[in-house]
Amino acid sequence: MKIYNTLTRRKEEFVPIEPGKVKMYVCGPTVYNFFHIGNARPFVVFDTMRKYLEYRGYKVKFVQNFTDVDDKIINRAREEGCSAPEVSEKYIEEYYKDAAALNVRKATVHPQVSKTIPEIVQFVADLIEQGFAYEVDGDVYYRTRKFVGYGKLSGKNIEDLIAGARIAVGEQKEDPLDFALWKARKTDDEIAWESPWGMGRPGWHIECSCMAKKFLGNTIDIHAGGADLQFPHHENEIAQSEAHNGCTFANYWMHNGYINVDGTKMSKSLGNFKTVRDLLQVYDGETLRFLILSGHYRGPIDFCDDILTQSKNGLTRMRNAKSNLKHLIASAAAAEMTAEEAAALEGFGKHRDAFIEAMDDDLNTADAITAVFQLVTDINTAVKNGASKEFAQKALAALTELTSILGLLEQEVEETVEVEPEIQALIDERQAARKAKDFARADEIRDILKEKGITLKDTPQGVQIIRA
Repeated sequence: MKIYNTLTRRKEEFVPIEPGKVKMYVCGPTVYNFFHIGNARPFVVFDTMRKYLEYRGYKVKFVQNFTDVDDKIINRAREEGCSAPEVSEKYIEEYYKDAAALNVRKATVHPQVSKTIPEIVQFVADLIEQGFAYEVDGDVYYRTRKFVGYGKLSGKNIEDLIAGARIAVGEQKEDPLDFALWKARKTDDEIAWESPWGMGRPGWHIECSCMAKKFLGNTIDIHAGGADLQFPHHENEIAQSEAHNGCTFANYWMHNGYINVDGTKMSKSLGNFKTVRDLLQVYDGETLRFLILSGHYRGPIDFCDDILTQSKNGLTRMRNAKSNLKHLIASAAAAEMTAEEAAALEGFGKHRDAFIEAMDDDLNTADAITAVFQLVTDINTAVKNGASKEFAQKALAALTELTSILGLLEQEVEETVEVEPEIQALIDERQAARKAKDFARADEIRDILKEKGITLKDTPQGVQIIRA
């Protein structure tokens, strides 16, 4: 398997630190609101990476944090007249609901900043002792220039960074490039903890360094997140962790591309976002997941109604194949496969090979989905005139094997389609027309029903009704 490593800017063979095991850290949400479809992209992409690694036989320890201490959370608490912990706990629960709708599994561990304070305080104290950090009036800053190689992940030149750096009002940094590790409490309503430097709270970047170390060790296999985190968040994580631990922080860095609206990155700050919670009122979670996986994870996705419709149609094609196979399993006359079916089943192996080849090539889910569609085509061809129960079962297993890695076709869709009396009357009339060999009228009725969102599929076992 090859992974594009942001640190080296090339695809590299994936070799884990410990054979058969993978330690993976993915930056999670700041829990002050529902997450939007742009936030959802890394959740879905790296959940898929985890599933694929497990499919290939690795035991994956997957850590995704919750940032539950942050200015945004404090501001939301003020707006809602409640405490910061109440805000964060509320939106952690809402995260789980929306993530489940996207078929995103819970991480092995979901650490929270508020529950990692002792480790963070010790980590900061160690950096001060090592000379990489300093305290000023209760604030603690990291000496960025002291870390040799700062900018190696993002490719930013430190001299250019110096030119653009500024010291904000109230900050007392030695250098404009320095960043906060610990923030002194400024107002009484700010959430804060005791520390050697007085009451305060962690800076943003330090949390991930501490949580990764606590749950995965000094060096991890894969660190992942959105492209927007590459600088300064991940750059600062490297500086903190490698200075503190004295070794490489992460061997592979993976970053997904943006989801754009009208050519502009989707973000809460720009107000051009759509929350997953709102989108779930119109589209099911698997359609949103399909959309996210339909392009290569490192490229941009242009979010619009057309791509949502395409995703829904693509997923429906897969679902119809699964539904048809389940229908055949339940109603097939023959139990055992024929020689012709056995040959067809063996031919499905080439689609599995194509799927694995795509996923091994830097998690190319777009080409992997193409392989699934090719499998669907061959399955549909093989069962066009019916199939044995054994073949239908094994064909369904082959389809499920691949779609489960992508996190698709996991949700059971309603298969019993209830239709209005007038729709049923048209269906009955069409069946009568077919029996009388009045195929022109049968086709006319099929078109009428299609306009009403009803698709009819003729099978040897009868008519299947599919509502769009």
